[in-house]
Amino acid sequence: MTHAELWERHKAVMPDWLALYYEEPIEIVRGSGRRVTDGEGNTYLDFFAGILTNAIGYDIAEISDAVREQLATGIAHTSTVYLIRKQIELAEQIAELSGIPDAKVFFANSGTEANEAAMLLATQNRRSNQVLAMRNSYHGRGFGTVAITGNRGWSASSLSPVNVQYVQGAYRYRSPFRDLPDAEYIKVCVDDLRNVIETTTAGDVACLIVEPIQGVGGFSSPPDGLYGAFKKVLDEYGILLIADEVQTGWGRTGEHFWGIQAHDVVPDAMTFAKGLGNGFAIGGVVARPDLMDSLSANSLSTFGGNPISTSAAKATIDYLLDRDLQANAAKRGAQLADGLRGISEEFPELGDVRGKGLMLAAEIVRPDDNSPDPATTARLQQETKNRGLLVGKGGLYGNVLRMAPPMTLTEAETTEALDIIRDSFNTLR
Repeated sequence: MTHAELWERHKAVMPDWLALYYEEPIEIVRGSGRRVTDGEGNTYLDFFAGILTNAIGYDIAEISDAVREQLATGIAHTSTVYLIRKQIELAEQIAELSGIPDAKVFFANSGTEANEAAMLLATQNRRSNQVLAMRNSYHGRGFGTVAITGNRGWSASSLSPVNVQYVQGAYRYRSPFRDLPDAEYIKVCVDDLRNVIETTTAGDVACLIVEPIQGVGGFSSPPDGLYGAFKKVLDEYGILLIADEVQTGWGRTGEHFWGIQAHDVVPDAMTFAKGLGNGFAIGGVVARPDLMDSLSANSLSTFGGNPISTSAAKATIDYLLDRDLQANAAKRGAQLADGLRGISEEFPELGDVRGKGLMLAAEIVRPDDNSPDPATTARLQQETKNRGLLVGKGGLYGNVLRMAPPMTLTEAETTEALDIIRDSFNTLR
């Protein structure tokens, strides 16, 4: 069956709003290392890793063996009404890695579920439905997470279980404060946070939720230290800080294991998902014990932290720690960023190169006025695919190419990708 035939079947039974990449969408049927093969036999270097989810890569023996070992027991699922050894072992490891004193962990199945759980905990703990979020943010596709998403393209409904106010600072490239030095930028954003609390809320806000680097928002981020400065204001009001580490966790940013550590602050809770399972569905929350224990009613997660996903996740963490993939993300990220900046010097359409480690973005603009250029972005994404490279797309205006390959990326593969990207930009001439 061709991709075109499969696409027709997809359109007949799947929602119209389920977005697909490329002029002719592809099916990925095999993978090894950092490369994948589509249903028509074309092979690609994967620089988006299933939206930052295949963090280690494809066909990793240590992860596959851990899953097979669990399957061999005959137990794929029991539910959280029973003890699950791998769940407990994984929770102990994440609690220790979190840096949150005496942390407790709750497992779910995705980033959306993780952020929904964090919102439930925070609002219950504070007995308030008031929440602060960042402009240009994205936190999931659930009812509550859509409500705290500050990006019109991904916010399908104005209905909300929480009362949300949005704060400045996370998308610096198009901020009215973009030209300020870091210290002054942080100051005006802190002033904005305080003003938002004092003028648009009743004061007893439950939490502020932040992405250290905004994912769907185009890998945008504020200067290091902003969220640490925010935390000082939040503490004055007793407002909790939640770091959404769904995309930034597990060493992907290179310089830190958690993205929020760049801000010299320990949050009250962190959410996680994606790369933890290297393709297996898992998410969760790690939080202060008093916050995690806030619920006064019974709860559980039928599939969250199941034996299969936690076996895969435990093997994934062990793999990335044993091989220091955080350091590799820093090295290969620096190589990739330097190469992209070199391309930006040749092509004014590449308006901004940003991100950290192996979480990098190229914002595409019209050179005459620096306005967003989503059409050229889509063209470049297609051109890279035609040459054997898969990259992501995002940003508030759909004009950002997102690059987040598996953290096992090699120097030669990085050079190969940069050559393809440069060749793709040459088609604009």
